[in-house]
Amino acid sequence: MLAVAQAFEDAGAEVVLAGGGPGSRFIEHNGYEVFRAAPVDYIGDYQQGSLYRVLTRSLPYSAKRVVDLVRWLRREDPAALVTDDMFGAMAASLTGTPLYVVTHNAASFYDAAVEQVFTWLLNRYQLRTAESFLYPAVWPPDEGDPPGVTHVPPIALDPEGCPPPENDIEVLVVPSVYSTNFDVLAETLRTEGHDVTLVGDDRWEAVPALLPWIRAADVVVCSGYSTVMEAAVGGTSCVVYPFTDEQHGVTRVLERRGVRGFQVEHSVAHVARAVRHPPENPGHENGVERIADHVLADLT
Repeated sequence: MLAVAQAFEDAGAEVVLAGGGPGSRFIEHNGYEVFRAAPVDYIGDYQQGSLYRVLTRSLPYSAKRVVDLVRWLRREDPAALVTDDMFGAMAASLTGTPLYVVTHNAASFYDAAVEQVFTWLLNRYQLRTAESFLYPAVWPPDEGDPPGVTHVPPIALDPEGCPPPENDIEVLVVPSVYSTNFDVLAETLRTEGHDVTLVGDDRWEAVPALLPWIRAADVVVCSGYSTVMEAAVGGTSCVVYPFTDEQHGVTRVLERRGVRGFQVEHSVAHVARAVRHPPENPGHENGVERIADHVLADLT
């Protein structure tokens, strides 16, 4: 979403940002102020906790997040809200703010009935309340996509003046919030003779954007869809090692559609084997300008 915000700025629009949670530090590292609404973590509370934890933590914090975002929208009075946040969508409805949803989430990604039903209802709500539901995908239109979405190319943060790494990178390993064993994976790859850069380890220094590092790598290993999109835009072959239900759902689409540039593996040993023989490079345009142009055309 920071990439989308910068695309609006490049088109001459003024933006203000809201969020909360781990991503806020990254946004501030890029020089922006961000309004921090109450954080909510359904994925962590359900997949790494229990339904009881969802009821006692996620639900109460959900109400607080909506209230926080309603107050923020009333204070800022923007021409539109562009968001991947379901609570932001609810706040936009309550304040009458024109809404544009940007997310790849779909009910078809999930196996658990409760997640399927919740995401199906969420997608229907987003489609009903938004001016447009923009769907950034590295795959062509698919039967599992929510009906009625507008496909756009994958999106990636590519700010001007962000220096690339000083040296080429052989293997870039990018864990997500919920991935595990990536330190073991990195050491396994090193014992096989690979030069490995592990994002977030003690030797890693924070950077404004990861895309220059992905472009400099021979192959990237990741779990999350944001990095999948960055690899697609950066033209770097990618081995996807999923952990969450959503990540497994994404990889099923990648495999079913045979998306060039991506290979899915489910163990450290299989990831190591794939790194030895990575897939061919992908090639996608960056969809951020497409999103900014779509919204601004609607508002003028």
